[in-house]
Amino acid sequence: MSSKTARPLFDPPLVRRALRDAVVKLNPRHQLRNPVMFTVLVGSVLTTLLFVQALAQPSGESPWFILGISLWLWFTVLFANFAEAMAEGRGKAQADNLRQARRDVTAKLLPDARRAAAYESVAASRLRKGDVVLVEAGDLIPADGEVVEGIASVNESAITGESAPVIRESGGDRSSVTGGTVVLSDWIVVRITANPGETFLDRMISLVEGAKRQKTPNEIALDILLAAMTLVFLLACATLVPFSEYAATVAGHGERVTLTVVVALLVCLIPTTIGGLLSAIGIAGMDRMIQANVIATSGRAVEAAGDVDVLLLDKTGTITLGNRQAVEFIPAEGVAVDRLADAAQLSSLADETPEGRSIVVLAKERYGLRGRDLQPTHASFIPFTAQTRMSGVDLQDRQIRKGAAEAVEAYVRERGGTFPQSLREQVDRIAKQGGTPLVVAEGNRPLGAIYLKDIVKGGMRERFQQLRRMGIRTVMITGDNPLTAAAIAAEAGVDDFLAQATPEAKLKLIREYQAGGRLVAMTGDGTNDSPALAQADVAVAMNSGTQAAKEAGNMVDLDSNPTKLIEIVEIGKQLLMTRGALTTFSIANDVSKYFAIIPAAFVGTYPELGLLNVMGLATPASAVLSAVIFNAIIIVFLIPLALRGVKYRATGAAVVLRDNLLIYGVGGLLVPFFGIKLIDLALVALRLA
Repeated sequence: MSSKTARPLFDPPLVRRALRDAVVKLNPRHQLRNPVMFTVLVGSVLTTLLFVQALAQPSGESPWFILGISLWLWFTVLFANFAEAMAEGRGKAQADNLRQARRDVTAKLLPDARRAAAYESVAASRLRKGDVVLVEAGDLIPADGEVVEGIASVNESAITGESAPVIRESGGDRSSVTGGTVVLSDWIVVRITANPGETFLDRMISLVEGAKRQKTPNEIALDILLAAMTLVFLLACATLVPFSEYAATVAGHGERVTLTVVVALLVCLIPTTIGGLLSAIGIAGMDRMIQANVIATSGRAVEAAGDVDVLLLDKTGTITLGNRQAVEFIPAEGVAVDRLADAAQLSSLADETPEGRSIVVLAKERYGLRGRDLQPTHASFIPFTAQTRMSGVDLQDRQIRKGAAEAVEAYVRERGGTFPQSLREQVDRIAKQGGTPLVVAEGNRPLGAIYLKDIVKGGMRERFQQLRRMGIRTVMITGDNPLTAAAIAAEAGVDDFLAQATPEAKLKLIREYQAGGRLVAMTGDGTNDSPALAQADVAVAMNSGTQAAKEAGNMVDLDSNPTKLIEIVEIGKQLLMTRGALTTFSIANDVSKYFAIIPAAFVGTYPELGLLNVMGLATPASAVLSAVIFNAIIIVFLIPLALRGVKYRATGAAVVLRDNLLIYGVGGLLVPFFGIKLIDLALVALRLA
């Protein structure tokens, strides 16, 4: 996770900016994007005109009552705009921080991809895709690119927020560099992969500001539903004025329903609560991704994360710690374990891999082998190669080798020795348990095996159990052989595994799941992961990975933490849960408001409707005004929930639906009864209605 701390929900600078933006968003062209709030805006303008008319030409309706309705309708629109502006403001604050990392610097342009060539100093803004630049210690990397020569330590804190430097080198999956980061030591030659204005930093700024945020399919569907409900209630309320006129004049009983009351009735009946908060919920979901140091290319990707039901997880670095550790020395028959430990340590003293260091540490801690001086022995260390699959050391009177069982067996047989069956059985046992066996031999005699074990990260089994309760299937991806993969999968608690995985095998597996109607998420960092990332519904590319991987994914994890995929799924589900909860609450609210606004509006025409005044509201005027005030301020109370999201719990869909209906459905029915009644009492006490 990032070392950055999240901003307070109502940070004063953010609030001040949001208040200004809320007024700017009153622009009708902006409001047209939200049919519900546009309807409220039209009602606000209409009641304002009615107030002016009532002042100029007094009628039976109090102009101050009309003014009260008009003001609270304006507040309703402003509160909805404020919620959206607060959600956007958090992204804009993040964008401001990112802009500080984007500076025009002087780049060292090379004529070709050789450091030795003379360079030309040019402004970074003049660089184009395909140019080659030299970046030395202390220089800012001028633009996004791929390292084609050299290796360097890079400070990426301007992008990731992490203070620890990272290594970038040519070749492999750590060759991608980002403009605005700083080379701390050594040098690298970088081939530019983006033109000005198209860099990763530019895209990040645009995305976190919400400038390119498109509505997701679920948002569009909900918008259509809300627009349809608004239209139905608009048509229903439009018929009330002539109907009331007919009842008062032709039928000769009752009072006319005023246009002010009809507008208030319409605003209270349409789903203004979710209409005012819907955009804020979607923007806040992307903001939570940003707080987790994940950049999503669209709201669709965040939403898809909430619907994922299959997770493909790399074994190394995700499920396991990534470095095999020596846990046991297993001597061959007739060999003392101390002798095996001594030989294993000697052969590993020059091995700088995590596995080699763990062998040295195990021999030191278990058998007290430490402080070895090899100078008098004229030790000659044999490095590991892919051809020999062995490493070792030659001393004055000893030749020790350590490596894969097959390679060491061939080495022993070449020198006239034999490989005991019992040792071969131990090697097979280690492999079946999910470990990696290394065999140690001295001369033509095998001494025994070293048990290297993939250490499963703490808490992973529990996390996978949570995912299983959520209905998500977990699949471990590994290049290990099936026996080793099966053992690790069983220990970690995943549902399935893919062993000896190739890019083609990953792509085929994803397509098979998708053909069965499943949504698949996966992580990757290498060019060989690009086809699978492009195919997955949620594809999280590591920021430390290649440019091809980042372009293929629809999310980029700035921390390059493969386990982040689980957190991304949780954030996506939280977004969907929040939207569902507030939609339920909003519709339930509207049902309760019927008992306040409908009796108040029509009790003059049909006195029998007074029986529906179960809240015991004082007067029709106070009932209408109380309902409108509650309709506005409930948006304010729900803004923190929209921004933070409903608290996520790893439970099944049926449990989530039940809790949603109980808490937000029943709660949405009850809250207006208490809220509207309290407002009514306050209005009467203050003699405002």
